[in-house]
Amino acid sequence: MTSIYTYTPLSRSTPRLMSRHPSAWGDIPTILPDIIERFGVPTASALEFGTEFGYSTSALANYFERVTGVDTFLGDFMTGHKADHFQMTSQDLAPWPNITLVQSSYQDYVAGRDDRHGLIHIDIVHTYEDTYACGEWSVAHADVVIFHDTESFPQVKHACADLATRHGLEFHNYPHSHGLGILVRRR
Repeated sequence: MTSIYTYTPLSRSTPRLMSRHPSAWGDIPTILPDIIERFGVPTASALEFGTEFGYSTSALANYFERVTGVDTFLGDFMTGHKADHFQMTSQDLAPWPNITLVQSSYQDYVAGRDDRHGLIHIDIVHTYEDTYACGEWSVAHADVVIFHDTESFPQVKHACADLATRHGLEFHNYPHSHGLGILVRRR
């Protein structure tokens, strides 16, 4: 059984954010520099699965040279189906030239890819199966993988614990702002 360590940030800072749309990410942007420093995350590139309206993407863009946001931009059965909002999100994120958006499912995006990132953020449909599958690819392609909604969706936390056990990773959980699971290599 994997131990889950409660993540308590040692420092906080407030990044510039895309604030047109509210986000369940809450105060998570304020702990990103602490995560990067504590776990030695390389900052050349970050990848995000589940961009939606770009709030978390803009937060990541403050700390990474390149950020790729992957989303269908159509919503899902948990968030409610929306009209295609890819163009609107692209326009909203235009002030961040280091962000590239890709309209794709995570399944199609990862097929045949072998690129590496300092950090991958996962905030997709909150089923165990999808979280685990996306996480499985991600832990092989990033130094640190973070998962939003570990507190509001027990399936997400369960998938994080199972991935940590299978891959010998440490599982840190930030219990605020709906929860943020942090998977890192054991030190």
